[in-house]
Amino acid sequence: MNPLDLSLRGQAAAIAAGEANAAELLDATLARIEERNPAINAVVATFPEESRSMLAEAPDGPLRGVPVLIKDEWPLPWRAQRFGAAELLAPTAPGESGPYRALRDAGAVVVGVGNMHELGAGSTGNVSVYGAARNPWDTERCPGGSSSGPAAATAAGLVAGAVGADGLGSVRFPAAYCGLTGLKPTFGRSAMAGHHMEAVTTLIVSGPLCADAADCRLLGSTLFGEELAAGAASGLRIGVVRDTVSEDVTPEVDEACGAAIEALRTETGGEIREIELADLDAATLAGILIINAESLGGVSPERLNDLDPGISPINRGFLKYRMLLPAAAITQAERVRTLMRRRLAALFEEVDVIAWPTIPAVAPPLEAPLVELPSGTQTADQANVRGAALANLTGIPAISVPVGFGSEGLPIALQLQGAWGADELLLDAAEALERANGRRWVDARPPLAQAEPAGA
Repeated sequence: MNPLDLSLRGQAAAIAAGEANAAELLDATLARIEERNPAINAVVATFPEESRSMLAEAPDGPLRGVPVLIKDEWPLPWRAQRFGAAELLAPTAPGESGPYRALRDAGAVVVGVGNMHELGAGSTGNVSVYGAARNPWDTERCPGGSSSGPAAATAAGLVAGAVGADGLGSVRFPAAYCGLTGLKPTFGRSAMAGHHMEAVTTLIVSGPLCADAADCRLLGSTLFGEELAAGAASGLRIGVVRDTVSEDVTPEVDEACGAAIEALRTETGGEIREIELADLDAATLAGILIINAESLGGVSPERLNDLDPGISPINRGFLKYRMLLPAAAITQAERVRTLMRRRLAALFEEVDVIAWPTIPAVAPPLEAPLVELPSGTQTADQANVRGAALANLTGIPAISVPVGFGSEGLPIALQLQGAWGADELLLDAAEALERANGRRWVDARPPLAQAEPAGA
């Protein structure tokens, strides 16, 4: 097999065993990006000389010589992050971000920067200063956001793994839309240094996007700075919430996720328990309020009135809206956070994971990111955040796992959430689900990833 088409761990093992040449793999990765990226606009910058320097100096770590993509949310020593936007209100500069250092110290090679939804303010990836990223399963569809480029590039086989960031679902949404596995770590466990909101955020985490759980475990271990040991998810108690987040979904999403939950129960010898989790709508609103309030640093009326015209109209409006947030609303949002943390602590005495759909519908069109649900037509952003915000608000880990395809051949995903610090258990559960379905979904590849090189 072409080393380019190996898994992340497969590439690492092949290089370590002398079966693949790291310099040749890097050159081949750069060539594939040049060949395939125009169709999906996933990679916004490559820097061959800097990547080759990283390889020349790479230590003998677990990812030695493996090319990895990093989201435009993280600075590199030779490039400041642009956050997918024409202008940032907080200053940025080149530097050694935490994810960069983690990759460097593991021997990995940062091969490029991934596109992202403008200012991280969307779940679709259809707005960016670089132009929209595109879904490799259907290039007229959204790839998810805000880690759109890392997901699209990984799904299209440009790289075997990428680093994203998740503030209100920004790793899980693109994982779901692109048919990948994406881990949102427990808050505080993964590398965050150098993020422009590092000092104030209580929601954003870095996280891996890979084809399957084992690759996420390897890349996640790098970001965590500790091994995420594998275990057996036996006797898994799976909590199911009968609420809007699990029921206001398309029939094909409901069917695929229901079948996956049952398959996970069977594979682990576990049980399904219906549970109640009140005030999910309030938790979603609290997460939105808090992340908007935390991003107010450096904002002033003067700065807002002088915004770069390249900022999209909707985000110009959002930035100005943040100035109107009353302090009382933020205080109430923090109370909701405390309440939900207490409720989850009690729930996780009764169940090991909570399962519901990552997304309520498959990837919508780029030109009109709307979804048709039992409740009616909604924007994808409005519908998606309902299932994602809880994990960021409370800090618990969550993972999105591919579990099927819709009638149009687009991926469907299940989200599993665990107690604080239960990242390893979620990876174990994801691997159990892969076994249960014979790896049918994690081994599936979009047509673009199966394309032969020009002239082959």
